[in-house]
Amino acid sequence: MLGRPRRLALLAEGRFTPTEAKTAVGVLRYRPAEVAAVVDSGRAGRTCRDCVGVGGDTPVVRDVAAAAAVGADGLMIGVAPQGGALPGEWRGSVLDALARGWDVLSGLHEFLADDPQLAAAAAATGARLLDLRRPPARRPMAAGRAAGLAATVVLTVGSDCNAGKMTAAVEIVRALAARGARAAFVATGQTGLCVGEGGVALDAVPSDFVAGFTEELVLEAARGADYVVVEGQGSLAHPAYSGVALGILHGACPAAMVLCHPVGRTHLRVSAAPDGFAIPPLAELVRRHETAAGWVRPARVVGVALNTHGLDEPAARAACTAAARETGRAAADPVRFGAEPLADALAALRRDHAPAA
Repeated sequence: MLGRPRRLALLAEGRFTPTEAKTAVGVLRYRPAEVAAVVDSGRAGRTCRDCVGVGGDTPVVRDVAAAAAVGADGLMIGVAPQGGALPGEWRGSVLDALARGWDVLSGLHEFLADDPQLAAAAAATGARLLDLRRPPARRPMAAGRAAGLAATVVLTVGSDCNAGKMTAAVEIVRALAARGARAAFVATGQTGLCVGEGGVALDAVPSDFVAGFTEELVLEAARGADYVVVEGQGSLAHPAYSGVALGILHGACPAAMVLCHPVGRTHLRVSAAPDGFAIPPLAELVRRHETAAGWVRPARVVGVALNTHGLDEPAARAACTAAARETGRAAADPVRFGAEPLADALAALRRDHAPAA
């Protein structure tokens, strides 16, 4: 991961749950061999499977010392809190890791390498502070170039933040690859950067250049690919995150979108107004995304990716059936039941839009 094999301790103190520890869950699901332990003192003694449903028997431990005892050699911040600052109670764990000479990987908006105390601690042992959200210095401008690609560009979009867009994108890539298609994943967030190879955390890029970076990433990924699947960010409906969602949409110029939604969530995750913004119906979200995409390039929402965590299997399958009926699109929980219905919809779209021989 990020340059060399690692055995990471994922720091999720007090927050190791499926909804709060998004980065930790993503790494445990897709890079489990690189995780030695999760640090959360309140859940120490349990396994990752017990806490978040993935990660198998990987232990949850009380502190960095306990993580070292089970083979950890680096620390990753496993939570991306709103606002992106390092929680004060986590500073001691970061300092402990640096004192051991461990690299510390962080997807926070607050750059740890810019913190004088942490930078001095890293320098003393030769450890590195790797800020995954630090954007490149260049300032690319979008020009709609991704619309002309032979590859089918797919964007995962969300009813809300933390709706499963990265997970759906990875599962769709896997389903397409399993049928022999050349599919590339484009990471645009801190968790995607950890589970994929390369990318840019676009929510840390100045707004004028979000679309430009997206376009660059898509053009690069399209070399030798039949499908380019772009990890979306935020939501067009979210009062805080709509800007990055729209920038990615217009930079990617997708031919297809997959709408991601956590079943049972009725309101947007807005910490200052938890009941202030209702999530629109799925059919309305389909219309909104197709309208917004069409301002630059017409695109179709071809499917709905549901997160049915917390439902039993019959209820989860019923939710998929209801979403398909409401939207007239394929619907699946790609983690629980596989992404094949979504891959089928994408293959049909690509077939229908193939140039005449």
